[in-house]
Order: sequence, then C-alpha cells, then structure tokens
Amino acid sequence: MSLPAQAAFTPSAADVEEVMSWFANYDALAVAKDIEAMADQAMFPLNEVTDGYAASCDRAKFVAQMTEQLGDAGDVSMESVRTPHFINENLVFVITDATITAGEFSHQVRYGDLLVKSGGAWRFQTMVQGGWGEF
Repeated sequence: MSLPAQAAFTPSAADVEEVMSWFANYDALAVAKDIEAMADQAMFPLNEVTDGYAASCDRAKFVAQMTEQLGDAGDVSMESVRTPHFINENLVFVITDATITAGEFSHQVRYGDLLVKSGGAWRFQTMVQGGWGEF
C-alpha cells in the first residue's frame, strides 16, 4: 500500500484565479438560468450534504432541482465572497459567504463546494450547506 503525497501544496495566484474564474462562469450560467450548462460543470454523481442528511444526485435530479429553484426566481442577484482551501493541485474546497437578493428580500447564506480537477478542467462534485434540516 502506498501513502498519498504529503500535504505540501501551496496554490499559486494563477491556481486561485482559475478557481475564481470557474465560479464567475458558473454564477453567470445560474443568472442566465442555463441549467444544462450548469450541469455540464459537475462531476456526477454529486454529493449533497446538509444537517443530518447526505445523498448522491445524478444529472437528471440536479437538473430537476435547479429548474425548480431557478425557474420562478425572477430577477435575482448574488454577491459572494469565496475562500478556496486547496487540498492539492486537483482538489479544492471553497467556502462561499453570499447575500442573495430578490426584489426587496435579501438572504445571507454560507455553503461549500468541493471542486475536482479532471481532464484539466474543474468540476464541482460535492455541495454542502447547513440549514436544510434533517430529511
């Protein structure tokens, strides 16, 4: 049995910018409600995790969930501050603190995404957000 490489990876500014650019693109797809293109950014099956609950999600389920969440959203904006935590050059967990605004209503959220670099491209694989309660 071989051991994994030691945790000595320090991301460069270019590594961080690549991840931030990935999120800027993903956010633009969400604003455009281009759900199929959003799904293209994933590594399925996805893991979805919240309080007392974790499950896998295939592409069809993801598309259905995003269609429901974004379908009647109207004019929505989101301001985000993202903090990437690189595990190594191919894995990064990103914590997002965001304010979502729809009309007069604003809501603050914190969530995390695990991105995996596969074939030279970042893909999100795990979504973590508290507050959804046990299912």
